[in-house]
Amino acid sequence: MILWLTIVQVVAAAAAGLFCVALGLIGRRPSDWSVGALALVELLLIVQVITAVVSPLTGNPPTGDLLEYWVYLVSAVLLPIGAVLWALMERSRWSTVILGVAAFAVAIMVWRMHVIWTVQVA
Repeated sequence: MILWLTIVQVVAAAAAGLFCVALGLIGRRPSDWSVGALALVELLLIVQVITAVVSPLTGNPPTGDLLEYWVYLVSAVLLPIGAVLWALMERSRWSTVILGVAAFAVAIMVWRMHVIWTVQVA
């Protein structure tokens, strides 16, 4: 993984999480803004998938368990999609909070993926 991409993803996901939780707690239902925040997180995760495929080919192989890394990555990619589907089906203020919680979970998962890729030795 690339450190600057990891930092961008963690900051974007944490900011989206704060934004969505704040919107939900003040009573706002899911909107283009809250769903768009998760769409940005999803876009960055797709960039991460491409990076994870290309990095080993360019001399940046993982030092940790590759299976664990990919399970985290696939789960992280699916999480915003599931949260957005939930928010669109249940359109309540708590759905907006769920969008924020999903974004926070993605931030934590991306940092863990970075640790698996760079720090651990299999």
